[in-house]
Amino acid sequence: MLAILPPFLLGCLSLTLLILNTLFWCALLFSFSLVKLLLPFHAVRVRMDPLLNRIATAWITCNSFWFGLIQKRPWRVEGVDDLRYEGWYLVNCNHQSWVDIFVLQRVLNRRIPMLKFFLKQQLIYVPVIGLAWWALDFPFMKRHSKAALRRNPELRLQDRETTRRACEKFALVPTSVMNFAEGTRFTAAKHRDQSSPYRHLLKPKAGAMALALGAMGDKFRSLIDVTIVYPGGTPTFWQFLCGRTAGVVVQVRQLPLPMEFSSGDYGGDSAFRSRFHQWLAQLWEQKDQQIADVLAADQKR
Repeated sequence: MLAILPPFLLGCLSLTLLILNTLFWCALLFSFSLVKLLLPFHAVRVRMDPLLNRIATAWITCNSFWFGLIQKRPWRVEGVDDLRYEGWYLVNCNHQSWVDIFVLQRVLNRRIPMLKFFLKQQLIYVPVIGLAWWALDFPFMKRHSKAALRRNPELRLQDRETTRRACEKFALVPTSVMNFAEGTRFTAAKHRDQSSPYRHLLKPKAGAMALALGAMGDKFRSLIDVTIVYPGGTPTFWQFLCGRTAGVVVQVRQLPLPMEFSSGDYGGDSAFRSRFHQWLAQLWEQKDQQIADVLAADQKR
């Protein structure tokens, strides 16, 4: 419906709708978060957290509605019919753009419990939404350079402790723990600098996923492996708002998690760490082939 508008006008309208929707639901979110902040007791948290998640889910639902109105082409989504809105899930996805987050939210909203992301520490300063992420217990991770880690190896323990504390909170109510294993958005320059062995992916980083599995692996029902492909090229966030996304393909697989990963010592057991890397590399090879197949099929259309 809205896709008939000129792109610039559509982008301005989309941005306005996003801001108004965010301000409305965040006002409710902050009001109830204040109760949790003032009464930091377990009994309060187990009642307030589901309510805060429902508010955030309503925000996503409203966004998803008008996202559908600005798309010129329908999305191709596969593998979501067997998902269940119960229990805990570990969710993994390739990462190309800020648009990925909105795609994931639209595709998985109300199909599995709300997605909780591991975020860069700097994102807590994003106006309004940064505070909303904090209220929803999204974990903020500090990024350290390799040089800094060599000088002070104990910095690695900061993210482990952040992950442990976050998983303790996630364990209170059903949650989908979201991880972008590449750790950053894919670009041709990063792909070249890494000498990545994959055609369409950066090298995966196992740390955050291994820590989440070690902290609460026995709670996860399964791994939800999501592959997002933009056959017409990866859109910027502004292009997405303008309805200039030339196709979106989302493939979802529900995979079992090896039981040993919920009890192994990723940091101290080199043999376990090697097995985990092999498992993740195999998963990444499959994902790389999925992307190649989607792109090849799109070229034949």
